[in-house]
Amino acid sequence: MPIETFKAHFQPVEDARQSAKITYPLFDVLFGKLCSVIAGARGWFEIREYLLGQHEWFVEQGMFEEGVPVDDTIASIISSIKPELFQACFIEWMQSVHQLTDGELVAIDGKTLRGSYSRENRNATIHMVSAYSSANKLVLGQVKTDSKSNEITAIPELLKMLDLRGALVSIDAMGCQTKIAHGIVTQGGDYFLAVKGNQSKLAKAVKNAFVVQRAVGLDGDKLKTEVHHGRVESRRSYVLDADVLNGDFSRWTGLKTVVMVESFRAEKGTPVQLSYRYYISSKEMDEEQVANAVREHWGIESMHWMLDVSMQEDACQIYKGNGAENLACLRHMSLNMLRAEPTKLSLVGKQRRCWMKMEHLEKVLIAGISSMVKD
Repeated sequence: MPIETFKAHFQPVEDARQSAKITYPLFDVLFGKLCSVIAGARGWFEIREYLLGQHEWFVEQGMFEEGVPVDDTIASIISSIKPELFQACFIEWMQSVHQLTDGELVAIDGKTLRGSYSRENRNATIHMVSAYSSANKLVLGQVKTDSKSNEITAIPELLKMLDLRGALVSIDAMGCQTKIAHGIVTQGGDYFLAVKGNQSKLAKAVKNAFVVQRAVGLDGDKLKTEVHHGRVESRRSYVLDADVLNGDFSRWTGLKTVVMVESFRAEKGTPVQLSYRYYISSKEMDEEQVANAVREHWGIESMHWMLDVSMQEDACQIYKGNGAENLACLRHMSLNMLRAEPTKLSLVGKQRRCWMKMEHLEKVLIAGISSMVKD
């Protein structure tokens, strides 16, 4: 078992407790928590139940030799960890095992931890902004915001922690900001940003640039059509050089391309829908590349869906201290490791096997932790 590799990567995580009063080592609790989340544990009680049920295995690994701590102790230890340092270790691990290739898309998007609302002091729910590699289905990192409106300030913080050289970074309209675009280009990447009303002047100019294309309508020869459960969806991408924009948009560092995606949707029993989405990019792109970028960006929505449905993130009621934030990071780590395990089972199926038998958990740990080894 490559447990020592995991320990080496997360060695910088500090223990806030007084050394003379430590009964349960920080690494034991942290690693045990990771194993529990991989197996599907969602709260402090389920975590302890898992550790108790598999205590013999953990003792064989040299952990929990003084027994398993009670729920409150587990909660206190995890909640006291500084999330910034914990997340930095996670991002360092991901950068050591995943090097972005030229043009690879990194999607940035936020998600609210709905169960993190504090009923004692009425604090707002925690909002996390994540970076996601769609090609490899890996969470690359995350940072916390105080509320969704602060996503604008959190995105640059997350981007600074990532190596963006060669990457194409996609962000929804919330992140369509000149400072964010400049930061991405400065770090050696390219941006692909959705444009909406929060940049009214830019949005109007981009929309006006495609007047002719909208008048022509959907072109059957170049449509991307999909049929799902009686629903028909067709899309067509249009790409123009940014020089066609009417106005001065020099503040947008490296702006080269403007994009319109025309979508048609027909479903039995509902009105036909025709919609338009607009984007800007610092990369010269053709229609096929644009279509791929739009499709790959939605991979992060799929990741959020898995966190909610398979890992029940929104149902988690943990909110005290740094518990919710650190637990969110552990879920992302667990999701990456479960996906790295090659067994052709659903995420829930893998979790159930890990809960029942440690041999299945070992397979996930070996697949996930082995990838932490640096070259």
